[in-house]
Amino acid sequence: MKILMVSMPSLHFFRWTSQLQDSGHEVYWFDITGMSQQAERIAWVEQKTAWKLRWNYPGRVFVKSNFPKTYAWIQKINERDTAAVFEAYLNEIKPDVVHSFALYVSCTPIITVMEKYPNQKWVYSSWGSDLFYFQNEYKYLQDIKRVLPRVNYLFTDCQRDYKIAKQHGFVGEFLGVFPGGGGFDMEKIQHYKSPVKERKTILIKGFQGRSGRAIPVLKAIEQLQEVLVGFEVVVFGADAAVFDFVEKSPLQHWGNFEIKGKILHEEVIKLMGKSLVYIGNSNSDGIPNTLLEAICMEVFPIQSNQGGATAEIIKDGMNGMLIENPEDSEDMKQLFLKVISDVSLIENGINHNNKTIKSNLEYHYLRNQEVKKYDLIVLRVLGWSRTDLSN
Repeated sequence: MKILMVSMPSLHFFRWTSQLQDSGHEVYWFDITGMSQQAERIAWVEQKTAWKLRWNYPGRVFVKSNFPKTYAWIQKINERDTAAVFEAYLNEIKPDVVHSFALYVSCTPIITVMEKYPNQKWVYSSWGSDLFYFQNEYKYLQDIKRVLPRVNYLFTDCQRDYKIAKQHGFVGEFLGVFPGGGGFDMEKIQHYKSPVKERKTILIKGFQGRSGRAIPVLKAIEQLQEVLVGFEVVVFGADAAVFDFVEKSPLQHWGNFEIKGKILHEEVIKLMGKSLVYIGNSNSDGIPNTLLEAICMEVFPIQSNQGGATAEIIKDGMNGMLIENPEDSEDMKQLFLKVISDVSLIENGINHNNKTIKSNLEYHYLRNQEVKKYDLIVLRVLGWSRTDLSN
């Protein structure tokens, strides 16, 4: 089967697509941004990249940075139309199925083309804030209601978003709940783990903006200096707003507090390998990949639960703790105190996750489940079986 992937270049997309290598399918990638170069990580995939600009003229980046109005005017002439380039590539490849990742990124820009070809099968994978957050903005809601009735197949990262998709017009076939970035290589990450009893790090995801809510977490943490004196508190992935908050906060004077900006994924895994507790807070996420990584790295998770998504895998007070209000720092403070003061809660939670959740996140297990879903599409579209694919 020919599969045409439509996505921005991202770690989650590359990890998901890598699971289709040697599956018997022909895989193509249309980079929806049109700006990236060929991705070595999926070198086995045919890639349509770097198509956006007619001329990548000398000094373009300088003009963009220093003369934004001039740059915007030039780009009206210099940029190719996304839908037109995609349609040409669609007709060139003639795929059996198109698979878009993230609605507002990779579905909306090509919806006119997909409506023009109603018999072209279309798969959509929802990510993070795709539906839960953007359904509350009128313009995006119109896009959601236009895209979903046209989609034939749907992957989500939580049951919550499947329910939302049905509310807004999806009537196709649901392929199930899968982590947005695919499975995790347990053998590869194993050597990054320190024994749980030796860990003394509290790890905090540092996003603050449209959806991330790291600052309310830090407001709670800064009230707990005496309680946390025996721990290292590390913030990773911090953006400008979080750095600015810390500069004005007593946290900057703590000897056991460290803040990091954007770091490599491998560095995140290393941090988790020495962390006892992980805290992630958002106003709209589905099942965050960092939460799943924390579980795989045997870290006790404290995670926001917007729309009930996190509660699909975390039972509050048993294998993690749920933040019900991502803005309520006082509530978080009490929740953190409860966790830090109860070693057995942490140990029992980690043991539960090891026994009941980790195996379902393992790379080879999820790869097999994912390939089965694509095989199901083959049966629906072409009437072929896995035996036919292997011949």
